[in-house]
Amino acid sequence: MNIVINNTSMQPIYEQIVDQVKQLILTDRLAEHDPLPSVRSLAKDLRISALTVKKAYDTLEEAGFIVTVHGKGSFVASTNRELAREEALKVTEDAFEKAIIKARACSMSDDEIIELVRLLMEG
Repeated sequence: MNIVINNTSMQPIYEQIVDQVKQLILTDRLAEHDPLPSVRSLAKDLRISALTVKKAYDTLEEAGFIVTVHGKGSFVASTNRELAREEALKVTEDAFEKAIIKARACSMSDDEIIELVRLLMEG
């Protein structure tokens, strides 16, 4: 599992881990029942506190992306495909919302924004 931490980011490190693990799961690079590195192992690899990794794993478990079996480790949960799709749609909607806000800040009209999206979709 390849996690990259950006120490200059304003996003907390545990959130960076959560986002990247979610992305690995949603893109099927981590499959159902795949084991995740132990908290200590990932903390050592990333050179961060084990408590930070634990917080990320707890957040992922609360969201239903992973399950932790005491004494065995953490594993990718049997994901509900609809839940995974909803998560991906939410991320997409957030990205579109930010882009629309930026476009309107540049005085683009709704028609110009729609035309730009059409052009980008064409390739």
